Parts: sequence; structure tokens; C-alpha cells
Amino acid sequence: MAHGALVAAVIYLTTTPKGSAHMLATVSPRGRVLRAGAFLIASTLALAACHKGGDGDAMAQGKDKDKGPDAIPVEVMAAAKRPIAASYTGTAPLEARGESQVVAKTSGVALQVLVEEGQVVHAGQVLVRLDAARAELQAAQSAAQMRKLEANYQRSVTLADQKLMSANDIDQIKYDLENARAANRLANLEVSYANVVAPISGVIAERKIKTGNFVQINTPIFRIVDNSRLEATLNVPEREVATLAPGLKVDLAVDALPGKKFEGTIDRVSPVVDSGSGTFRVVCAFAGGGSLQPGMFGRIRIDYDQRADAVVIPRVALLDDEEPAVFTIRGGKAARQPVKLGYVDGEWAEVRSGLKVGDPVVTAGKVAIRDGTEVQVIDSAGGAARALTAAAGR
Repeated sequence: MAHGALVAAVIYLTTTPKGSAHMLATVSPRGRVLRAGAFLIASTLALAACHKGGDGDAMAQGKDKDKGPDAIPVEVMAAAKRPIAASYTGTAPLEARGESQVVAKTSGVALQVLVEEGQVVHAGQVLVRLDAARAELQAAQSAAQMRKLEANYQRSVTLADQKLMSANDIDQIKYDLENARAANRLANLEVSYANVVAPISGVIAERKIKTGNFVQINTPIFRIVDNSRLEATLNVPEREVATLAPGLKVDLAVDALPGKKFEGTIDRVSPVVDSGSGTFRVVCAFAGGGSLQPGMFGRIRIDYDQRADAVVIPRVALLDDEEPAVFTIRGGKAARQPVKLGYVDGEWAEVRSGLKVGDPVVTAGKVAIRDGTEVQVIDSAGGAARALTAAAGR
């Protein structure tokens, strides 16, 4: 821009419009001296401006060149020691260990319904009384026939001792008596069916009849659930067959009761692997009778091994590479570090080799850096980066 000013000044002073020669000829010597002085001053100022502008541009370019690329901000955490467990997790609904549909074994009108939904009952307890008048009459009839044949049999035995009755006739009376006794027992059994009893102990989960209803034979009228013990069945991949065994501790969380944890154990493990699905059944048992209810959806965790003093890092620090690796910091620059992993437990990963306690690993910002990238450690949650600022320059 200063060079342009110089050229413009020279052109202005050295070029004149038409008739300017006459004007120069008529100017006094003193005026010609003033005009020449102005021309020299303008030339000097323009040259100085050119020189100053050139030096300023060169200095700015030198500073930009010395500055280099900006450091990438990252968050870091230090490898530390903490307990870590090897576990298997899965989901399954809770089921009652015992459940029974109570059916009527005879027909009749429900005279009394003695229990309601939610009521605890015991095995053998009477739930409903049905009208048993017809069955009682049949039982009485069979009893009379049985007593008649018993008397005939006693008389036939006396006659046989006196050789007054053949053995064939005695056998016939004996067989008729046995038949009558069986008929009487059947009639009495039918009478007993009028009292519908609970086949198992548990809680009445469903009641399907009311007092006065006519009940058909083999009609379900109650559902009883034994919730004293609950079970959850997992279909576990066959690769875990050597790690899961009966007696291992099981932790349970259910969506219906957030924030609560329940403990149980592996009750039994299937001895075979299903060839179609490649899984085997693992049944976990939990104590019932409390807030846990059959049908709840459970999230299950089984810890089958634990290390109390393992070197761990956050899982978010792991790079998405084929081989496990992280970015650590050396001399203010990112350094890719391969690692050998052990157990992975939730948000933590165990490092078997490649890092030691206190080594910083990049947890945020790793997608923007490469091996050798200059980084700037910024404050992270919990103040972890502040403790590692000094270690970042190692």
C-alpha cells in the first residue's frame, strides 16, 4: 500500500494537464523550490512506510510459524487398584416354585366359599363346600347293601361248617360282599369331594366362583401359588458351563422395585446343553414371602470370581481397535499404549499388563488425537485431572 502511495505522488507531481508547461514557466524561482521540496518529503514518507510495512509482515509470519498447532484438550483418569469381579448377567421373570389349579372333583352347588384372593392357605384346608346330598344318599344305600351281604356271609360260614352249604355258594357271597364294600368306599369318596381342599400351601392367587354357583366336575375354581420360594430360569451360553455351579451367590434387581437388591443362590444347573440353542438352564432361587412376587421381571448378576486388588481403568478409555489399547500421556503428548485386559465389570476394565497404578489414560477427547498429538489436560469430574497434571509431563 506504501508503494502505491509513492507511485501516485510521483505521477501527480510529474504529470500535469494540458498547458502545464506555461504554468511552470510563469512560476517564480521561490515557488519552484517549494514544489520540489514537497515532492522530496512525499517520496521520503512513502519509502519509510514501505519499509515499516515489510518488516511488520515478516515479524507476524515468524511468530505464527514459531507458535505451531494448538494442543488438544482431553480429560484423563489414573489407573488405580480396586476390587473387580468376573460375572454373568441375564434377565428372567420370577416364577413360583409351586403352583396349582384347584378343580372340583364332583358337581354341585357351592354352599360356602371359605377363602378369598390373597389369603394364605395350607395343604388340606377346606376352600369350598359343595352340596353333597345326592352323594350322601348313595353312600347310605351302598352301606346298607354292604351290611346285608356281611350278614349273609356270616350265616353262610355257619352253614358251611355244618356241611349245609357248598363252597361255591360261599365264594359267591364273599365276592358280592367285597364288591359292596368297594361301592361304599366309592360313595364315601364322592361325599368327601364335596369339600374342596387345597392341594398345596400358598396364597390364593385367583378365585373363579361365588357362593351359590353350580360347579361342574373338573372345573378350575381356584389358583394357589406357593410364593415362599421364587425361581428364575436363565438360558446361559455353553461357554459359561465351567463357571456356573450350584451354590454361587446371585444378585437380583427388579424393575418394579427400583433401588432394591435381593440375594439368592444358584439352586440347580442342567447337566446337558441344548444342541439347538447352544444354551443350558440355570435355575436361581430366592426367598419369597416379602416384596418379591411371581411374575416380576428380574435382572440377575452372578459373580463367579473376584480379584480384590486389581489394576483397573474406565472402560471408556479403551480405543475401538482390534487389539486393546489406550492413550496415555508422556511429555505433554498422547501416546498409544497396548494393554492386556482381564475381567470387565460394568464401567471398569482390569489391566493385566501395559499400565501401572497412577498412569493417566485419556477418557474424553480421544477421538480427536493420534499417537504423538500434543494435548492439554483439562479438569474432569471429581478433580481427577488436577491430580494428574504433574504426571502428564512424564
